[in-house]
Amino acid sequence: MSTTWQALEFGTVDSDLLVQGAVGTLLFFVIGVGVLALGFLALDLITPGNLRTQVYLDHNPNAAILLAANHLALAIIVVTAIMTSADGLGQGLVDTAFYGLIGVLLQALALRVLDAVIPADLRSLVNEPRMRGSAWAIGASLVAIGAVNAAALS
Repeated sequence: MSTTWQALEFGTVDSDLLVQGAVGTLLFFVIGVGVLALGFLALDLITPGNLRTQVYLDHNPNAAILLAANHLALAIIVVTAIMTSADGLGQGLVDTAFYGLIGVLLQALALRVLDAVIPADLRSLVNEPRMRGSAWAIGASLVAIGAVNAAALS
């Protein structure tokens, strides 16, 4: 047993790398959450009424479905932006913020296009108090578009 422990090499721990990694983690997290917040604001501008009130106070299921789908789509985009960003911390943060913002704009544009091509009126759907299947269909489309959006990041 003693020969096994003697053969084990733990190496050294570089505290500078740990600190830099922790700072990088926090900064990427802040940027990611910021992009999600901007995505919420963009969706709120596109949909009628106050989205936060509709989802959290009025418990509107259709508004909640669209919000959840949009957040999932943006999370896919942000994760991809972080994972494909440059190796250097500064450039990586800029890459993530830049491509995250492009993702928000493309998702908003996609929702506008969906609103133009679907036979139902998105505004009336969001205000409808009863859950509608079309909200699920639009939500699934948003997640699918977000996945394509993420794959297109370069």
